[in-house]
Amino acid sequence: MINDKVLGIILGGGQGSRLYPLTKDRSKPAVPIAGKYRLVDIPISNCINSDIKRMYVLTQFNSASLNQHIKNTYHFSFFSSAFVDVLAAEQTMQSDKWFQGTADAVRQSMHHFLQHDFEYALILSGDQLYNMDFKDMIEKHKESGAKISIATYPVNAKDATSFGLLKTDDKNTITSFIEKPAAELLPDWTSEVSDEMKSEGRNYLASMGIYIFNRDLLVELMANPDTIDFGKEIIPQAIGEHKTMSYPYEGYWTDIGNIDSFFEANLGLTDDLPKFNLYDENRVYTRARILPTSKISNTILNKTIIADGCIINAEKIEKSVIGIRSRIGKETIITNTYMMGNDFYESLADIKKKNIENQIGIGDRCFINNCIIDKNGRIGDDTRINGGKHLKDIETDTYLVKDGIVVIKKGAIIPKGTVI
Repeated sequence: MINDKVLGIILGGGQGSRLYPLTKDRSKPAVPIAGKYRLVDIPISNCINSDIKRMYVLTQFNSASLNQHIKNTYHFSFFSSAFVDVLAAEQTMQSDKWFQGTADAVRQSMHHFLQHDFEYALILSGDQLYNMDFKDMIEKHKESGAKISIATYPVNAKDATSFGLLKTDDKNTITSFIEKPAAELLPDWTSEVSDEMKSEGRNYLASMGIYIFNRDLLVELMANPDTIDFGKEIIPQAIGEHKTMSYPYEGYWTDIGNIDSFFEANLGLTDDLPKFNLYDENRVYTRARILPTSKISNTILNKTIIADGCIINAEKIEKSVIGIRSRIGKETIITNTYMMGNDFYESLADIKKKNIENQIGIGDRCFINNCIIDKNGRIGDDTRINGGKHLKDIETDTYLVKDGIVVIKKGAIIPKGTVI
C-alpha cells in the first residue's frame, strides 16, 4: 500500500507578499480559487487521488483560516490512519525561531514526521495549480534506485530566470542544478525536451518544487542546521553526493506567485477546454457546504463559471468566475472578473434592521471589467470598474491596482457611483 510508505509534506509558503492583498489576512494556501476551492485543496487532492492519505501542512503566516478550512474539510474514517494536519511554526526546546526557509520548516517539524512509519517523504508546494499522479513518480523513484527525485517542467527563457534549472543525462539522472540563474547564463542550461515543448520554445528544465526523499537521507540532511532552503542549498549540495532523478512532467502546471498569474489561472478555467481540468475523474476536494443551487434571472452568460448558492440578476456575465453565495444586481455587466463570493448571506430583515445601504455583493447597473473581488465585498449601485493597462499601480483602503488588474479588498465597501 502506497499510503503506508509515503508521508505527504505540504509547504504553506512564506508571507505571500506578491499575492497581497489576497494574503493580507490569510496564508497563501488558504486563498480561494475557482469560486469554491482553496489553493491548498490542489496538493491535498493530488495526494488523495494518488492514495497518499497522511499529510502535514506546514505554515506560519496568517494560518487561522487555513486551520479552519482543513479542520472543516478533511475528515477520514475513524478506522483508517489517514489525516491532514496543520503544523504551524512552534517554539521547542531545540528551536525558538520562525521557519527560516523551506528546508528549515521541514527540519523544525521532523519530530512530528518521525512519529510515523514511512519510506518516502513527498514534499509539495501549497500554492501551485496542477494535476499529477504521484504514484507514477514514486514508482519511477523506486525503480531508479534514487535517493531524491525532483519533478521537472519545461519552461521558456522568459520564465527560466524565476526557477531552479537543472540538467540531466540520458537516464534522467540530474547532473547539475542552478537556482534562478541570470539571463546571460541561460545558453548553458538548455535541455533535451519533447518536440512539442521545443516548438513552444520551452527548452529549460525547471524544478517544480515537488520532491521525493528517502526517509534515511532526509533525516541525515535535516541534521545540518546550516541549510535552510531546498532550492538554494539542499538540492545543489545533494546532487553530487546522492543519486538524484528528474521526473519530467509536461501537463498543465502553474506556480501561482503573483496577482497576474493568479488572475490568469482562474479566468483560464472558463475556456472551452481549460488547461486545468476540473471535470475528470481526479476530483479536487474541498469543504462540503450545504448550499442551495444558484438562481439566475434575465442574464446572458458566456464562458462563465458559477458556484453554488448565487443569486444573479445581471444583464451579462462573460469570461468570469463567480464564487459561492455571490449576489449580483440588475442591469450589471461583468467581464474578465473573478468574484470570490461571500462567507454568509444577508437576510432582508438584517438589511432593514441595520439600515445597510450597500448590500453584500455587486449592486445594480454596475460595469466590472478586469477585476478580482475578494470575499464579502460590497459594491454599490452604478459603480464602474474598468481595469486595464491604462491604470497606474495604486493602493487605497478599499482596492489595489496591480498590472492593470483591480483587486477589491476583502470586506471592502465601494460607495455607490464609484469610478475606477
